Amino acid sequence: MKVVIFAAIVAIVAAQEQYPAYKQEYKYEPRPYNFAWAVKDEPSYNDYAHQQDTDASGKTVGSYRVALPDGRIQTVTYTVDEYSGYVADVQYTGEAKYPEYKPNYPAYKQQ
Repeated sequence: MKVVIFAAIVAIVAAQEQYPAYKQEYKYEPRPYNFAWAVKDEPSYNDYAHQQDTDASGKTVGSYRVALPDGRIQTVTYTVDEYSGYVADVQYTGEAKYPEYKPNYPAYKQQ
């Protein structure tokens, strides 16, 4: 068993010497970008959108919007950076509406 472990360690060390790129750590500079998209399909009641912007410092600012089944619109505005991480602000527009409950079966009759 010890021979197998020793052989594995030797193979790892040999691979690291043969492929020095595995030892390097890469630092990528942030690349600014922005995008936006939206879907509004009345027959299927799909209504949502997303937009996001990133600057050269790596800070990301964005928001997305979703039409909820209860009739409200949920909007999430967020920022992402290296120090604070993901910080979101969630807002709801409108009032939740639920249809009246109407059972589709006959009432149970006691005999």
